[in-house]
Amino acid sequence: MLRTLDARDPGFNTWIAEQSADSSLFDPEIEKRARTVVEAVMERGDAALVEFTKRFDGADVPPHDFAVSAAEYMNAALAASQELRLAVQAAAKNIERFSRRSLRRGWTTRNLEGAKVGEKFDPFRRVGIYIPGGTAPLASTALMTIVLARVAGCPEIVVCTPCDSKGRINPAMLHAIRTAGATEVYRLGGAQAIAAMALGTSTVRRVDKVFGPGNAYVVAAKRMLFGRVALDLLPGPSEVLVLADATAPARYIAADLLAQAEHGSGHERCWLVTPSNAQIQAVRSEMIRQLPDLGRREFIEKAVRTHGWAIRVDSMEHGVEVANRLAPEHCEIHAKNPSRWAKNLTTSGALFLGPYSPTVLGDYVAGPSHTLPTGGAGRSFAGLTVDQFQRRTSVVEYSAASARKAMSAVQIFASMEGLDAHGRSLSIRFESKRSGSRRAKRARA
Repeated sequence: MLRTLDARDPGFNTWIAEQSADSSLFDPEIEKRARTVVEAVMERGDAALVEFTKRFDGADVPPHDFAVSAAEYMNAALAASQELRLAVQAAAKNIERFSRRSLRRGWTTRNLEGAKVGEKFDPFRRVGIYIPGGTAPLASTALMTIVLARVAGCPEIVVCTPCDSKGRINPAMLHAIRTAGATEVYRLGGAQAIAAMALGTSTVRRVDKVFGPGNAYVVAAKRMLFGRVALDLLPGPSEVLVLADATAPARYIAADLLAQAEHGSGHERCWLVTPSNAQIQAVRSEMIRQLPDLGRREFIEKAVRTHGWAIRVDSMEHGVEVANRLAPEHCEIHAKNPSRWAKNLTTSGALFLGPYSPTVLGDYVAGPSHTLPTGGAGRSFAGLTVDQFQRRTSVVEYSAASARKAMSAVQIFASMEGLDAHGRSLSIRFESKRSGSRRAKRARA
């Protein structure tokens, strides 16, 4: 299953670069198709949404049926089993508790002149959240995004998610969406849903910021609409890297690699990084043994065959270097004293320490959002956090005394930059009305 690569091979650096370069997020054909969809929504609004929902989802949905009705919410609630209710509640509580600790709070201080300066943080008024559907309705993603918006205090939380050929949304998904705190839900998917939220139509009012993962078309649409609307990040196909020493249980590692390969796009990436040849062989054997029992075997085989690698390194220290270069979405550490290695892992979307912290706990219930950077973006971006639903504003308040103290420095900068009106906008506050009038007369003369 896993192909083996030695990190000491001459071509290893080229291989590392290719891991980001061949991402489906940057496929020119996908971008071209997504642009066609976005431009159609821009030009034809609801009519384009009807067309694309029919073409891509097979559903005839007129604009007045885009929004989910109260009856559908009620039916989804009635269909939810007690076990599902409890699972959703438990996950939502963990996510909410984690998010409340991450909220940004306003602050003030005094600068050198004695003026009050600080920041205030307000929730975005209207946010749009995309929840993927496809082969696996991701009810967990509803919680990992919408709960953050609710905790931040966003008054309008708009959700778009694809429907089936009869125009229905998976009831478990709908229950999670409603429980999490969405205020509007539309049965719209794909690049057209992103365009609708970002640009607005007669039926779907535009939002201030768009959040949520999706397929390559969704991500392409988000990227090309940046600037027209604020965005969270551009998460792509799932990734997991397991950094393991020789003591790690191979069956745990194999199960975790297989789990992240089952999402269904075929672009998921699974990496085992270890200094132990025996560990590589043991994990490979375990994957072969476990695979026949899994329901999504075809999806898993496709992903692992294309993007499944066992990387042999010289040492665990070397393994940390390789992991930092790959910047994986999820990084599991299966080793003695995992905290020792975690402190030097600086580019992963999320870290999972020890044999009892599989990625699936982060996917569903741990608390941090599972919307994370992929394709090497972890070197520059963090995952989704509650403060991304808050808008930052700086606040400045000078008194007459503190403004007078600042005047000398302001005049120097204004003179140096040749912007005399800048300097005068402060100095005028300390001129008498008579002297200001005389200066104005001289200027007119």
